[in-house]
Amino acid sequence: MFMTRLVSGIVLMAITITLMICGGYPLFGVITLISLIGLFELYRAVGIEKTSPALVGYLSSIVIDILILNNKYEYLLMCIIFTLMIFMMCYVISYPKYNSEQVTMLLFGLIYVTIMLSFVFKVRFVKNGILLVWLIFIGAWGSDTCAYCVGKLIGKHKMPSKLSPNKTIEGCVGGICGAALIGFIFAAVFYDDYNVWWQLPVIGAVSSVISQIGDLAASAIKRNHDIKDYGNLIPGHGGILDRFDSIIFTAPIVYYLIKFIM
Repeated sequence: MFMTRLVSGIVLMAITITLMICGGYPLFGVITLISLIGLFELYRAVGIEKTSPALVGYLSSIVIDILILNNKYEYLLMCIIFTLMIFMMCYVISYPKYNSEQVTMLLFGLIYVTIMLSFVFKVRFVKNGILLVWLIFIGAWGSDTCAYCVGKLIGKHKMPSKLSPNKTIEGCVGGICGAALIGFIFAAVFYDDYNVWWQLPVIGAVSSVISQIGDLAASAIKRNHDIKDYGNLIPGHGGILDRFDSIIFTAPIVYYLIKFIM
């Protein structure tokens, strides 16, 4: 299992590096595909992944990503409202085939998965985005690695949350400090502006906190529906949402911190 997880992690990182360097339409296309798979996994948790309303959700996801890519935000709210109307129409016409939780999940998925993941390519497209986009992964995967290592080494006090009984307060703090340290090293290596030397650690620390909340939020949804993993697409890691749960939360916060702090 460890070797499978390691190999999958290396392949995933290689693909990530390639996409972040390339940017542009290749990155947009892959993020859109990841969003569709993530939606499928989320919809599957409530048993609607192969239904007509789910198909509306998939199509709307593609449209939303295209609108965001082209900065057509004046049409974004209209698209979401029209999509909700179609969801509700399917709900009432086919009643009682679907329940209110399933209909709610249809719209929730578009915001939780599609819109929040779109901030990955939004960060990549800002000025110096080829460098700044890595703050997303520092705050998510870097923080997670640091939290795991610190938790294993010195973790003694369990987190109050019942969602992850193995997580410790020391690991949580270690993840935050680790992301801040990685952010500082990243800034020192790639920037000669001293202001950036404190800005990136702050972004790393804040995004680490948000990342851990995102991880627990994804776990809460799984617990509510008695599933261990969202899927098995990535060997040793589970599904797309299992691997990108923290990215979903980290990407938007990194984008707005860049806008407000830098």
